[in-house]
Amino acid sequence: MRHFEITTVLMAPPERVFEACLDVEEHTRSMGASSERVVSGRTRGVLALGESVTFQARHFGVTWRLTARITSWEPPWHFVDEQEAGPFKQWRHEHRFEPDGSGGTIMTDLIDFASPLGVLGKLADTAVLGWYMPKLIRSRDAHLARIL
Repeated sequence: MRHFEITTVLMAPPERVFEACLDVEEHTRSMGASSERVVSGRTRGVLALGESVTFQARHFGVTWRLTARITSWEPPWHFVDEQEAGPFKQWRHEHRFEPDGSGGTIMTDLIDFASPLGVLGKLADTAVLGWYMPKLIRSRDAHLARIL
């Protein structure tokens, strides 16, 4: 299992950042480079506890689908999305939001993931996904910083 954390400071209060991170349409805009789109579940608006969404995107020349469900939700401080179906053996993304003391938010992404296929999956996690996934999350966070 791989783990990484990314901290981003955003110039908006936690309530706005929390909502933007749960907005399905904003998520697809943040992942435009991979042609991400919603194919089932909530297709518009903001996800809530227990809701799921299936995204389709293209990475490494292959089209993938990932269904994620919101499994923990404490507005505006914390939520977790976890893969229900998709390319990973396991995917868990914890989002934390705290005030920065000047009207902004310190957002922390804590991500745990593992690829399927045993040794081959571990090799993919180490050789490729270990750098690719943090890059993808940083790109999403930069998008949020621009819009907020």
